[in-house]
Amino acid sequence: MLIRILVFSLTVFFFPIAVVAQSHTNLKFSPERLTRVDSFLQNRVDEGNIPHAVSMIIHKGETVHHQAYGWADAEKEKPLTTNAIFRIASQTKLITSIAVMMLYEQGHFLLEDPISQYIPAFANPKVLASYDSATLGYETIPATREIMIRDLLTHTAGIPYEHPLWARTDLNIPFLASLENIVLEDAINQLANRPLLHQPGEHFSYGPNTDILGRLVEVVSGQSLAKYFQEHIFSPLGMEDTYFYLPDEKADRLVTLFEKESSESPLKVSSDETYQNFARSGEQTYYLGGAGLVSTAADYAKVCQIILNKGIHNGVRLLSPLTVELMARNQIGDSEVWDRRDKFGYGLMVITENSHYGDQTPVGSVKWGGAYCSEYTIDFENDLVMQVYTNVMPIYNYSEFVRKYRVLVYQALVNGK
Repeated sequence: MLIRILVFSLTVFFFPIAVVAQSHTNLKFSPERLTRVDSFLQNRVDEGNIPHAVSMIIHKGETVHHQAYGWADAEKEKPLTTNAIFRIASQTKLITSIAVMMLYEQGHFLLEDPISQYIPAFANPKVLASYDSATLGYETIPATREIMIRDLLTHTAGIPYEHPLWARTDLNIPFLASLENIVLEDAINQLANRPLLHQPGEHFSYGPNTDILGRLVEVVSGQSLAKYFQEHIFSPLGMEDTYFYLPDEKADRLVTLFEKESSESPLKVSSDETYQNFARSGEQTYYLGGAGLVSTAADYAKVCQIILNKGIHNGVRLLSPLTVELMARNQIGDSEVWDRRDKFGYGLMVITENSHYGDQTPVGSVKWGGAYCSEYTIDFENDLVMQVYTNVMPIYNYSEFVRKYRVLVYQALVNGK
């Protein structure tokens, strides 16, 4: 039977995990109303929309909700626990962006520096002028300026995932994972051959920009991205379950990846060998700064707390408050993130008063998610971090799922009654 249901840890836990600033509100979480979060996620499992989920809510430095639902491996009847490891895809981007800003604070570069100063393959960029969809031949024009580091942090460099020439293997790289013997340096040098979709800085075009920044971290630090993360972020923060590639003793904690393409299609185990297995098999040489990590909700909460607490968590300071404020404010001018009417900072989407995505989320909150279906929200006003994780790709209702989860979290933030 594909899906059987277990709900674990239904007791609400309260324990301090962070030093936080004074709250801007007197609101508290209602234990009774939090059970609606449980019902929502359990029903999604029951209905066969998702195979599993973990929810984690941290309010004023206390974990007020940390639950697991469903199965890590339904075929083996292996129940999910809150320490389950998930593929976090683009949630990797925030960690890479933090690494970039740490090096920026150390004086290694300015954000207006051309990326070609550190990765010469990006010198003299070209912009796509025309192409033949049948032959994939194309013509270019010179870019009006070089790609700056800040263009990559804001996804305004003209380097999107969805590119008209995506089928040309000489111009693309594996954007999520690989089982092959690939190293980041070679992949990024190859990506540099692809023409930009628009002039640098022109507008928001979400893509493998942060993978390029991962290579920047390697060049500037002299370390692989995996080693830099481990020494400068994971170890200081006590993140013991976040990796590009899992050690053997933790490999069985990685949840099974599923797929559900439409409301009518069945939920089934993903047949994509690369996405299913990259974290525990293959060559394990590809440290992809935009999508390559696996983690737990508890580990990633420490990254969120670094942003919420303006650069510090449990006495470990990675960034200054002013740097975090720089990351969390609009850096894309009049451009918007897709049809959400939100803005983008350095590695973070910023909720605006016109948001078509944020619902009750206060203006100025920041968030992002991952392609395997996970999302975090960092709410400065309410001193709040919320996260929801499952691993389903493709999933037909990603936005609806994560938004409804967030709505249910906020409806429980009342006066403790």
